[in-house]
Amino acid sequence: MPQLLIDKYITQEHCLLVKVVIMSEAPTTGKATCKSHGEDSSYFLGWQEYEKNPHHPVRNPCGIIQLGLAENQLCFDLLESWIARNQEPTGFMKKGGSIFRELALFQDYRGMPVFKKELAEYMAAIRQDKVRFDPNNIVLTAGATSANEALMFCLAEAGEAFLVPTPYYPGFDRDLKWRTGVEIVPIQSSSVNNFRIIPSALEEAYQHAQKLHLKVKGLFITNPSNPIGTTLSIHELDHLINFAIDKNIHIVSDEIYSGTVFDSPRFISIMEAVMKKNLENTAIWRRVHIVSSLSKDFGLPGFRIGMIYSNSKTLIAAATKMSSFGLVSSQSQFLLSRILGDKKFTRNYIMENRKRLKNRRKTLVSGLQKLGIRCLENNAGLFCWIDLRCLLTSYTFEAEMELWRRIIFKYGLNISPGSSFHCPEPGWFRICFSNMSEETLDIAVRRIKALMDSSTPNAC
Repeated sequence: MPQLLIDKYITQEHCLLVKVVIMSEAPTTGKATCKSHGEDSSYFLGWQEYEKNPHHPVRNPCGIIQLGLAENQLCFDLLESWIARNQEPTGFMKKGGSIFRELALFQDYRGMPVFKKELAEYMAAIRQDKVRFDPNNIVLTAGATSANEALMFCLAEAGEAFLVPTPYYPGFDRDLKWRTGVEIVPIQSSSVNNFRIIPSALEEAYQHAQKLHLKVKGLFITNPSNPIGTTLSIHELDHLINFAIDKNIHIVSDEIYSGTVFDSPRFISIMEAVMKKNLENTAIWRRVHIVSSLSKDFGLPGFRIGMIYSNSKTLIAAATKMSSFGLVSSQSQFLLSRILGDKKFTRNYIMENRKRLKNRRKTLVSGLQKLGIRCLENNAGLFCWIDLRCLLTSYTFEAEMELWRRIIFKYGLNISPGSSFHCPEPGWFRICFSNMSEETLDIAVRRIKALMDSSTPNAC
């Protein structure tokens, strides 16, 4: 990315902030009032209703249960146990001496080399060492949200487009579009084939963008999928790579759920797929970029550890400059470098995390199946994609929203409607299972039973 272009974005960002401050008591325009942020989506509105009336087993047993938050709390005991056994890093100590001053003072915005090294090795371990990562090709960001936005700024101009398979995470409307001006063109899918990506849908999305006079700069995929919880097959990845080569576009692969794969088939990273095709010395090798974080598999969203990985030196240089707007604290890097550096602990954590996720999903799916509710078969993620079409009063998105409001306000469950994920079919919902105790999940299933008992389902 040319330096002039980077300076342009930095200047625009600074001017936007100044403008909002100066006009804080006057009507605002532009990005300050832009609707593309997505906070009025039912996905985020459900969170707001939960926060007004959160369930607690003792203080508020009739409150809303949060089934809309994809957060992994199943292995916190392992992390807390490690912390209890390793007091030095939490006390900012190293070899018996304090490093508080070193961590508190200014750090190179490119990040601590030791942390990037440990992060690269952890990423390889998650991918069963099928791919090796060069720490010099990592850009640290304040979470995956920051990474996704930085990539859009670097890869596309305002008014250009990325093709994104549906259904997709509602936050992408904010992360990819809001400040960048980049457009999302959906790649449509169908429950007929369990929402898999097919070549004809790729071409249809590309042609639709052409009709809208949008220049397509790339594909943006989530692997494993959020909200479906499935991994892309090598066959699907081959189609995506061939398509990107044919159209001379980029591929951004959001792989933040790679550490949550708990069942077969195994996870295949976009980098592994490119290597299998022996394309390391071709242009596509530099047009494939990965987003990852420690928020989902390690359950540390509050630490804001995100990253971009790319084999393009130009992209890495540009994204590193962009990362100045969302740095990872040196304290977080220090602590996480020590945790990830404990290879025995991380190996055990990866195995135990997969085991607990698999068991928790089994508990939820078993309970829902007894109620006659179908769950899409999935092998990854912190959630299930469930079919409630039988409860719709009509096959419309209006009926889906009516059902969603009934579920949240009458039965005290915040589950996310498929329309908030841009699902092309009404009646699908995402339900999370790893952000609560098993006892709370059991209460949630009982409330779903009450919903089913009070309804007159159509044929499911």
